[in-house]
Amino acid sequence: MGGPVAALGGGAACARAKHPAAYWSTVGLPVSTVRLLSSYGSVMEACGLTVAPSRLRVLAMKAMTQREIRPVPPRRGLIRPTTTGLRIRLRLAPGQEPADVAASAERLRHAWGVHAVYVTTVKPGVVELRLVGYDVLRRVRMPRRIAGGFLKVPVALREDATPFVRDYRTIPHQLTLGATLSGKSMYLRHLIAGLAAQPVALVGIDCKRGVELAPFAPRLSALATDPEQAAELLPVLVKEMEDRYDLIKARQGIAPGIPDEEITSDIWGLPEHERPVPVVLFVDEVAELFMVATKKDEERRDEMVTQLIRLAQLGRAAGIYVEVCGQRFGAELGKGATMLRAQLTGRVCHRVNDEASAKMALGDIAPEAVSAACSIAPERPGLAVAGDTSGGWSRIRTPYLSLGDAAKACRESAHLVPDLSALKPFRPDVPEHPVESTPPVVLPHPVTG
Repeated sequence: MGGPVAALGGGAACARAKHPAAYWSTVGLPVSTVRLLSSYGSVMEACGLTVAPSRLRVLAMKAMTQREIRPVPPRRGLIRPTTTGLRIRLRLAPGQEPADVAASAERLRHAWGVHAVYVTTVKPGVVELRLVGYDVLRRVRMPRRIAGGFLKVPVALREDATPFVRDYRTIPHQLTLGATLSGKSMYLRHLIAGLAAQPVALVGIDCKRGVELAPFAPRLSALATDPEQAAELLPVLVKEMEDRYDLIKARQGIAPGIPDEEITSDIWGLPEHERPVPVVLFVDEVAELFMVATKKDEERRDEMVTQLIRLAQLGRAAGIYVEVCGQRFGAELGKGATMLRAQLTGRVCHRVNDEASAKMALGDIAPEAVSAACSIAPERPGLAVAGDTSGGWSRIRTPYLSLGDAAKACRESAHLVPDLSALKPFRPDVPEHPVESTPPVVLPHPVTG
């Protein structure tokens, strides 16, 4: 019996290390379920999540049984298994709050032998425990079914095994930071590849001579590859934003016969045939827009920064969204850096080279997230800390997407480039692929002398 048992144990250990999803489905899920069901009451009592029974319950227990009267744990719902863990809902007793359960998440993780436990509030008095069986960020596998939509792009996986969806309607502008080889470019590829299949205009400013955004040129409506071109492109975008505001104001010329539901303050309230196409502006290496070599460049820098701040302040209602990326972002960049950051609601911080960059990205929304961003190891590219100005944050990791696949998605959707006359002068030149030569009908034969 020793040989088969050793082989079975070794196979389980190998599967747990190399194929954690398969191990969880076959071994981890049944074991954790049995452990949860058998120890639920005692674990809740040990974590201080029980309450004294009501008087009616005490009288009924004394009248019907002779068992010891013990504290009552939260009422447990059905256990719902998933491919990555378990879900269970708890109805809290009067006097309990979700923070009490969240404070005991680490104890519950050890008691039930899972990788992590996350607590979310479903409704008043009801919380959901999401038990994750293994480290889902070690080898990212996106869920098969993701609720997407217009201007929604699933770009990464959260540490609780839920997809991280970039929703431009909810979070219009975002700051994404990351050092070299941190996975920032991979995050940008997913955004562009996801938006390429949607009816939106994509505009890029890449001051690294276009090495990051040039492969996506077939789908871009405009591309600036140096600060001089960016200084010409940004005023055009500001003028486009002003024209859209004029369109909204014209619609707001409230006549007596206009129904109340047609009065709007942004482009989404306009009729579909009048609504302009949304524009997403990608700014890669934003520090290059702030840096100047001579005093002559300072005036141009101030104008560009002012226009970028205007787009971030007023662009949402006009359907213009700003995605700012860079390796370093701090107040020392110059005038306007802090003001620009204040307009960027979303924050994604990959591995950075200094704590000041992490503080600039996350310090004003979630100070505890700064230490999480500074502890990202170089061996895990794509791992990042995502947050927003609401104070919530979580770890995410972007799956691998090759540059060729992202560029192919842009080439296949090149016909979706909208017709914006103001951006036509900035449309990048797309080189035509050489036509493959067809083999001749008659094979040539060498002439012998």
